[in-house]
Amino acid sequence: MEKRIPSREELQKALLARCTREEAEKLWNAKIAVAGLGGLGSNVSVFLTRAGVGHLHLIDFDKVDMTNLNRQHYFISHLGMDKTEALKEQLLQINPWLDIETSCERVTEENIPRLFQNAGIICEAFDRPENKAMLVNGCLEHFPEKPLVCASGMGGFGRSNDIVTRQVGRNFYLCGDGTSGIEEGQGLAAPRVALCAAHEANLILELILEKN
Repeated sequence: MEKRIPSREELQKALLARCTREEAEKLWNAKIAVAGLGGLGSNVSVFLTRAGVGHLHLIDFDKVDMTNLNRQHYFISHLGMDKTEALKEQLLQINPWLDIETSCERVTEENIPRLFQNAGIICEAFDRPENKAMLVNGCLEHFPEKPLVCASGMGGFGRSNDIVTRQVGRNFYLCGDGTSGIEEGQGLAAPRVALCAAHEANLILELILEKN
């Protein structure tokens, strides 16, 4: 039996049933760039889509492989696909009216101005510290007025309440425990990574709604 796709108005009303009209409009008009679509970025994107954010720019150069399935929002059917396309496919199953831009490329110092020029809020969701530092430095240089939401420290199986959100600059925010890495023997597990992703997504919603 073919399922009817809800109209944009029907779906928005359902997704935003507990929001005021003003909040719903802010969420739908928000433009969020997510850099890195692994355990953090894939979950952040799902959370924001379910919350009613209307515009997402998904950025990652990688493809889905089996080592991603322990913590990233992908499935067996996505193996071998570009992460940008695999995640886009899922998000449109949640909200077919979502506006999604994809950039299947590696973020570099040179392309930061182009990739993030249209974003209202930038979400850093990389695995490696050197890539995080490169994006942070580039965004602070080129887009100091744009909120930048980053993550550091979500490895292993530590306490949930150790993961916190802090403001570390005028428009610079950091989520995580700030200490746990991904060293051999500690690893990454879905619950703790998703907790940190939820902190990032929740902060982004606060910033959109100006509740921080």
